[in-house]
Amino acid sequence: MADNVAQHFRPSEAAFLDVAQGLIRQALDEYRPVLTNFLNPRQRYIIETLVNQHDDLKWQHEGGYADAESARTVIAPAYYDIQQSDFELAVIAINYPQKFAELHHSTILGTLMNNGITRDSIGDIISGEEGTWHFLTTEPMATYIQTTMDHIGKTKVRFETASLTDISAPIEEWIEIDTTVSSLRLDTLVTNGYNVSRTHAKELVERGQVRVNWTDVDRPDFVLAVNDLVSVHHFGRLKLVAENGMTKKDKWRVSLAVMKK
Repeated sequence: MADNVAQHFRPSEAAFLDVAQGLIRQALDEYRPVLTNFLNPRQRYIIETLVNQHDDLKWQHEGGYADAESARTVIAPAYYDIQQSDFELAVIAINYPQKFAELHHSTILGTLMNNGITRDSIGDIISGEEGTWHFLTTEPMATYIQTTMDHIGKTKVRFETASLTDISAPIEEWIEIDTTVSSLRLDTLVTNGYNVSRTHAKELVERGQVRVNWTDVDRPDFVLAVNDLVSVHHFGRLKLVAENGMTKKDKWRVSLAVMKK
């Protein structure tokens, strides 16, 4: 991995950078579309940044519905007409006795992980009206799940094939905030995003109440980057949308998107 590329990203992102560059090289060498697993918003931003350096390549994301948090990406030659079928998405509906059981996002995801399924094989898990649940996955993984699994936690279920039109996209309202901050530290942006004290924000992080790109982060000084998705227990989610330069007093101008609760 070239140092001039790596310097723009976190050291912890080096492994993903290597994977992304390998996929890009494959698309260039074989002159054909290449499909990723499910990626979080930050990973998709990295892919976009790298692909945009090549005039003869393009990218497109698809997570099953507009504004999906988790999506697959096709990296393709510029001439190629990317189709929905190129993403090889499958939709699974969870059929369960709704009168006698209740499912939760964490239980569904935990059960899938406990069965050896990696996080990047599963897209968004979506709750709908009247207790319905759907999730996105890859076509091969859908077959595996349907032939080997019949429980979520202790609840007996059936994993049934559904279509993208069956998904009720979550209704989410985001408010964009343009502000200045003293740093891009996690506790600083939580403070500004949710209008809480710096002390409270620091405590939330240290107590394991905050995740960045679906990963627990307990360091208040963790530095955020563009398209990081932050989840704060009991508060909601926020994104660092853009870095807009520095002020004369060496503060960061940033754009934040905060989910309205």
